Formats: sequence, structure tokens, C-alpha cells
Amino acid sequence: MSLNFKSKWTPLFLSNFLGVFNDNLLKNAVIFIAVVWSHPTWMTQSQLVSIVSGSLVIPYVFLSPAGGMLAVRYSKLKIFRLFKLLELPIMAVACISFYFQWIGLAIFSVLLMGSQSALYSPSKYSLIRDIGGEEGVSFGSGIFEMMAFIGILTGTVTASFISDRYYFGVISAFFLAFALMGYLVTKQIRANELPPEQETDNTLNPVKFILNSYRFAKRNGLVNSSVFGASAFWLIGSILQMNIVVHTKSVHNMSNSVTGINMAVAAVGIALGCWAAGKLQGKKVIPGLILVGLSGMILTFLILTFIKTGVVVYAILVFLAAFFGGLFQIPNLSMLQNSHLARKLGDMIAYLNLVTFVFILGGAVLFSSIMYSFHDNSYVIFGLLLLLCVLIGIYFLRKSRIFLDSMFEFFKFRK
Repeated sequence: MSLNFKSKWTPLFLSNFLGVFNDNLLKNAVIFIAVVWSHPTWMTQSQLVSIVSGSLVIPYVFLSPAGGMLAVRYSKLKIFRLFKLLELPIMAVACISFYFQWIGLAIFSVLLMGSQSALYSPSKYSLIRDIGGEEGVSFGSGIFEMMAFIGILTGTVTASFISDRYYFGVISAFFLAFALMGYLVTKQIRANELPPEQETDNTLNPVKFILNSYRFAKRNGLVNSSVFGASAFWLIGSILQMNIVVHTKSVHNMSNSVTGINMAVAAVGIALGCWAAGKLQGKKVIPGLILVGLSGMILTFLILTFIKTGVVVYAILVFLAAFFGGLFQIPNLSMLQNSHLARKLGDMIAYLNLVTFVFILGGAVLFSSIMYSFHDNSYVIFGLLLLLCVLIGIYFLRKSRIFLDSMFEFFKFRK
């Protein structure tokens, strides 16, 4: 089977969408469908959700250093294709678990998908610069992230739709078809890679890897700031997602369907924000968009914290907060891609993956603790998000003059 694409970007963007789609299709299919299977008495629905969600992301803690090493020592394109090929047997395992309704095997298949993603993620992200060069980093990063959030949204929605009309043959066909398409699309990617580096000081110890990466990033311009900003985006996004569930139900007394719509609104907002950031930056990186995105989030979270709105206005504010979040995220990723790190870019993306997981875990602990202390008051969480955005803004303002100068230049140019 041969696939032909006119744009050099299309295979990379499409392969990212297909991979994220299948990850979220599998995860949510297990959550929605396996809950009625025979399982241990201690495993409630909430515990199943936690275990399945954790199985997809925990591998990033232990395998990100290995993923970075693979991206440095070997052809990134070959690594990407190899692991996309391995997605087929992983999905076959998932199909077996659904046929026999073995919940343990279903969770294991999610763990395998998380491990696969953690191992090829640095290679996949590093290909953006290899395909587009320095001038294509901003556009490539924006659309690449946009496709990821579209994959999350459509994978989740598809899983919920299939679960209401469940047939084993349908879910199996989806799993295997999207895995096969993902592999075939990666075969069409063309990239100009630098030669691999065999002599590296990589470590597979996650703690040592973070420390070594931090020291390396500190010696290379604003790499640590890029990693911090991109990870902070996921911290804010994860807390916002959890709070949407609580706020929509407790304050607006809406159904699960409306709650799902609001979560979809947030995902669409982020995707459009990522697209807009990529278009606004064009062929260069505009660090000032980081402060623009933060300013927008601060304003929307200020309204959400202190003003009780109707459900429509609330949905608009959620969309705006997510949109400005996407606008904030892409310049961070673009700065990282454009840091002239050569093959070490793979290590830095693995470093980003690890720090992001730590931030998401910290966000879950913070959310749970504050909700417990303030009796599930969702307005306090919006206040927390407001405070986090202000603190992040102070960090970037103090870190370098370039962010403020770039923002003024951006608005001056637009005038």
C-alpha cells in the first residue's frame, strides 16, 4: 500500500494524530467498557480510571531517559517507524483482552502503549526541526501540538460513542486499522537528520537523568525556561481539566454530557491556540507570545474566580483560557526546537517529558489537597490557576528581558 502526500509536513502531523488518537481510544475504551467486566472487588470505577490513566503516563518516568538515548544514538526516523510497527502487536493484545474480557490484560495493553509512546516520543518531536529546518520550527510545533489535541479529543469521543454501541469486531477493527495507518504514514516521512552520536554520557536513571539534563540545559541559553514553560502548560491544563468536571456539575448542575462538551470545548480551544501561535510566529520564534498567552489566561481566570456566570459564558471563558494556553505553549516548544542542540535535542525532549509528568503529578496532588481543604470549592481552584499564571509570568519576566521586549515588538509590528 502506498500513500502520497504533497506537503512534507503531512505525514508527520498525521502520524502524530493517529498515535495520540489510538492511545486515547484504547485508554477510554478500557475505562468505559471494562467497568462491567469481572474484576477484583476492591477495584471500583474510580480506581479503574486511575489505574488505566496511570498506566499510560507512568512509563514516561522510567523510559524517557531511554527514549532520549535512542533519539541521540540512532536514526530518529527508524526509531519512530519501528515503534509504530510494534503498535500492531500491542493492539492485538488489546483485542485479545476485549474478546475474553480480561481486565488485567487490558490494563497491560495500555501500559504497553504508554511504554511505546515514551520510547519514541523524543525521536518523534525531534523530527520537526529535521523536516522543517530552523524556519519551520514555529509552524511545525504549532500544527504538531494542534494535531495531538485533536487526537485526544476525537479518541475520547470515539471511545465513548463505541462504548454505547459496543461490538467486539468494531473496537478491534478500530484498534488495528489506526495502528496500521499510523505505521504506513510514518513510512512516508522524509527528514534530513544529523549523524547519530554513539559516544554519549546518557544515563537510564531517571533522577540522575533529570539532574544531568538540568545542568546541560542551564549551559544552553533558555532551554530550561522552555522546559519549565511547556511543563507548566500541562500543570495548568491538568488542573483545569479536573476542575471543569467539578465546577460544571456542582455550580451549574449540568449532566455528564454537558460536562463532556465543556471538556471538548477546552480541547478545541487549546488546539486553535496552538494553530494560531504557529501562524503568528511564521518562520521565527516570538518569545513574547508566552507573556501574551499568560496575560489572556490571567484575565479569564480572574473572571472565573470572582464572577459567577451562566453556563454559556462559562463555556466561552473555558474556551478562551484554553486558547491562550495554546498560545502560551507553542513559543516554549519552538524555543526548545530552535536551541541549536543538534542530536542532544532528543535528550532535552525526554527531559521535557519527565518534568512534565512530575508537574502533572504535582498538579493532581495540589488539586486534591485544596479541594479537600476547601470542601470542593471549584472557585478556589480557579484562584489557584490565576496565582500559578501570575507566578509563571513573574518567572519569565525575571528570567530574561527578551520576553518583554519581544512582546512589545510583536504588538508594535502588528500596529
